[in-house]
Amino acid sequence: MQSPPPEKGSRYKYGLSLAALGVVYGDIGTSPLYALRECFHPGHGVPPTPANVMGVLSLIVWSLIVVISIKYIVFVMRADNRGEGGILALMALARSGRSMRYAVIVALGLFGSALLYGDGMITPAISVLSAIEGLETVAPSFTPMVVPITIIVLIVLFLLQRVGTARVGAMFGPVMLAWFLIIAFIALDDIGRELRVLLAIDPRYAVTFFIHNRLHGFLVLGAVFLVVTGGEALYADMGHFGAGPIRLAWFAIVFPSLLLNYFGQGALLLHTPRAIDNPFFHLAAESARYPLVALATVATVIASQAIISGAFSLTRQAVQLGYVPRIQIRHTSERQIGQIYIPSVNLLLMLSTIGLVLAFQKSSNLAAAYGVAVTATMAITTLLLSVVERQRWGWSTLAMLGLTVPLLAVDLSFFGANLVKVVEGGWFPLVVGILIFTLMTTWRKGREILGQRAAAKAISIDGFLDNLARNQIHRVPGTAVFLTRTPEGIPATLLHNIKHNKVVHDRIVILTIETEEQPRLGDEERWTMTDIGYGLYRLVIRVGFMEDPNIPQALERINERWHLFDPMSTSYFLGRENLVATQKPGMAIWRERLFGWMMRNSTSASHFFSLPANQVIELGEQIEI
Repeated sequence: MQSPPPEKGSRYKYGLSLAALGVVYGDIGTSPLYALRECFHPGHGVPPTPANVMGVLSLIVWSLIVVISIKYIVFVMRADNRGEGGILALMALARSGRSMRYAVIVALGLFGSALLYGDGMITPAISVLSAIEGLETVAPSFTPMVVPITIIVLIVLFLLQRVGTARVGAMFGPVMLAWFLIIAFIALDDIGRELRVLLAIDPRYAVTFFIHNRLHGFLVLGAVFLVVTGGEALYADMGHFGAGPIRLAWFAIVFPSLLLNYFGQGALLLHTPRAIDNPFFHLAAESARYPLVALATVATVIASQAIISGAFSLTRQAVQLGYVPRIQIRHTSERQIGQIYIPSVNLLLMLSTIGLVLAFQKSSNLAAAYGVAVTATMAITTLLLSVVERQRWGWSTLAMLGLTVPLLAVDLSFFGANLVKVVEGGWFPLVVGILIFTLMTTWRKGREILGQRAAAKAISIDGFLDNLARNQIHRVPGTAVFLTRTPEGIPATLLHNIKHNKVVHDRIVILTIETEEQPRLGDEERWTMTDIGYGLYRLVIRVGFMEDPNIPQALERINERWHLFDPMSTSYFLGRENLVATQKPGMAIWRERLFGWMMRNSTSASHFFSLPANQVIELGEQIEI
C-alpha cells in the first residue's frame, strides 16, 4: 500500500490539527479568562506587586512546560491503547500486566475517572460564567444579568446535545483558531510597553516568589493550576485525532498564544495594578469588549461541549468495561461513531452545572471548588503511567523513578495547594467522585457475584448432551440464542425454557458477550464458535470498550460461515433476575440493595444489544445475593 503524497498527508494532518483546536484545547484555551486573576485573589494575601506578578508568571510558564508540554504531550500520549487515550484506557493498559497490584490499579483508574465527572460539572459553569462576566468591565449595570444570561446559555448548550455536534463541530476548529490568534494579538500592546515581563521565563522568579511569600505563595499554586486544567483532554481525545496533530496544534498555536496572553495580562498589571478585577478583558480596548465577550462566550461553549462529549465517551467506556449499568446511548451521526448522546448523563450534568452557577454566583467563587478533583486525577495518571513504563515499555526502575518522582512531586504540590479549597467548595467534586466510584465498584462487584451464583446453578454440558442424545427433550425447528454471562455450563435460561415449554430448538446457541481491554478489535479477533454436538453451539462475541455490541449484525457476519441464523426464525432468550439482598458473603446489605436498584433501572439487554423486540423471550429468576 503506497503512502499518500507528502502534500496530501500534510494537508490531512493540518486539518486534524485544526479540528483538535476545537475539541481538545477548549478548556485549557479559555483558562486565561480567570486563571491569572485568581492568583491575586484577596483571599491568598498576595498583592499584584511587580515582584509577585513576575513570580506568578514564571510559575504559569513552567506549569505549562512541565505539566502539558513534557508530561502529557511527550510522555503520557505515548501510552496509547491501540490509538485510544483516557484514564480508563490507561488503566486497561496498565493492568494488562496482571501483576499483584491489579486491584490497586483498577481502584486508581476508577476513582480517577469518577473524579472527571465532577470536573465535567464545574467546567461549563466556570467557563461560561467567566465569559459573561466580561460585560461587567463595560458597564457595572450588567452585573445583575450575568447569572441569568449564563443559565440561559447553559440550558441551550445542554438542549442542543440531543441533535448532535456533527455539523456544529465543523466550526469549532476555525472559531478556536480565531480565539487563540485574538487573545495573542490583544496582548502585544501591553507586552510592548513592559518588555521586562518576558524575563518571567526565568524560573528564578518563581523560586524568589516562594521565598518571599512562603505559605501564601504555596497556596497560590491552587490558582496557578487553573492554567493547566484540560490537560487530561489531550490524552482522552487522542483516539479522535492522533498524537501528531494534537502535538502540532499545541506547539504551533496553543502554547505560544497562551504564553503571549498571560505575558500581556502580567504586563498590564505591572503598569495598571487596579486592572486585577478582570485583566483579560482589560487587555482589549473598551470598544472591542462587546465582540470579545461574544467570542469568549462561544469559546467557553466549545470548551464545555468538549467536556460534555468527554463525559459521554467516558460513560460508554465504563458501560462496556462493566463498571456502569447498561444505559441508553444514542448515536447522533451515521458517519462518526464517536458522536453519541446519553440523555441521563446530559440531564445530570445540566442540573448540576446550573445548580453550581446559582449556588456560587461568581466565577471566583467557583474557582474555589475547581482543582481538587483534577489534580487528584492527574496524580493518578502519573502513577498509572509509571506502571506502563515499567511493565509495557520495559524501563528500568531507575529510569521510571527518574520521570515519575519529579512529575508526581509537581502533581502533589498542586493537590496540596488545592486541598485548602475543600471547605470553600472543593468538597463538591470530591463527593461526586466518591459517589460515582461507589456506584462503579458496587456494580462491578455485584456482577461478579451474579456470575458466581449462575455458575453454581449451571448443570454440566455432558449431562445435557446425554439427554439430547437419548431424545428425551422434544426438538422444534429454528435457532434459539441464549445469552449468558458465563461461557461455562448450561445457562439457567435454557433450563427454565425446558422446564416451562418442554422443548428445545434444533439449533441451540449459548452466547456470551465479552468486552476486551482494547478500544477496537479486528475481524479475526471478533468471535469464536464451537460446535459441541447434537445441535448445541457455544459462541463468544468480543467487542472493544469503544464499540457498541450489536448482536444481529455480528450474527449476520458469523452466518456467512456457519449458516445457523435465519433472521426471521431466530429467537433470543434473556434472563431477568429479581435480586434479593441476603447476609451471604459478598457485599454489605446496603451495597446489595444499591446493586438491585441499579439493576432495576438499567436499560434492557434487548435494547442494549439491538435485538428485534418481537423475537425476544425473557425468563424471570429470583437470585439471592
